[in-house]
Amino acid sequence: MKILFILNAPLYGTEHSYNGLRLANALVKNDVTAAITIFLMADAVICAKKGQKTPDGYYNLERMIKRFATGNHALLLCSACMDARGLTDAELLEGANAARWTNSRKRRSRPTRC
Repeated sequence: MKILFILNAPLYGTEHSYNGLRLANALVKNDVTAAITIFLMADAVICAKKGQKTPDGYYNLERMIKRFATGNHALLLCSACMDARGLTDAELLEGANAARWTNSRKRRSRPTRC
């Protein structure tokens, strides 16, 4: 079975990304044959940033992403969303990959928004 999660909510302040990652990790644990992909866009791209510091007792999305990325699953990020938030490839957790959607030879008439 192939499953795609698209997360676009910020890391903290709402629990949307947290719950999406919980569900993805539960599926990984319960169905080892499933091909699961998480696509992070908009504010959710920051979920894959290294070095997150959270208060004691508070959930940490970096740890949840690491748990997911250690398996044979895809973790993709919107590159335009990364650019808009100043996030570079060097700041990403191991296993996270920026999805480059645009052809560098073409110029856009207007910028991509996320």
